[in-house]
Amino acid sequence: MHPALRYAAPAIAVFALTGCSKKGDLVLDQGVGVQAVRTLCPAVGIPDYTGDITTFRSPDSRLASDLDIEATITNLRTTCDEAGEKVYANATFDVYASRADTRGARTVELPYFSVVLRGGSSVVTKRVGTVSVTFADGQDRATAQGQAGAFINRADATLPDEVRDKITRRRKAGDVDAALDPMADPQVRAAVQAATFEMLVGFQLTEEQLAYNATR
Repeated sequence: MHPALRYAAPAIAVFALTGCSKKGDLVLDQGVGVQAVRTLCPAVGIPDYTGDITTFRSPDSRLASDLDIEATITNLRTTCDEAGEKVYANATFDVYASRADTRGARTVELPYFSVVLRGGSSVVTKRVGTVSVTFADGQDRATAQGQAGAFINRADATLPDEVRDKITRRRKAGDVDAALDPMADPQVRAAVQAATFEMLVGFQLTEEQLAYNATR
């Protein structure tokens, strides 16, 4: 597992049940006046401390005078096709980069990862790619685009009928469980978690780069 995911686990959990409802979506009640929408499509996000990368001219230096490249992932967007047996999610993003030395044209390859998590912690797939950022002579800033895609088994992202029934069953005022939140049931909560997927995108950092991001 990428080390950043250890930091990101609490933060990314909120992505799993957010979105806009449409016909066929399952709406989960989470307290008075609060609803969250669950679809087959994975939520997409950037784990903590992995949205930025900084490189230095000297590998052992962290001095501002030795800074080489700084880059940030931004404008993360996603599309999802859930029509078939394989749900396909595609994420696109922009990379904004700057460099300290503007002499000459230069192309920089920045590594990034895309990870599919199941249940908030289990890594289903991980892929590593690169984004090419090209600076013109005398230019200190440049942008580039990247993308990541993932397939998820429709059956794995679908709640069992009995769990779905527990969540959606209408309760009358006189019912014994009328005031109980079905998500408080450990079996229901575990089933929802097991059927929840996230696709996370971030820079593929070294341990030193990750520590630099976490402490700056």
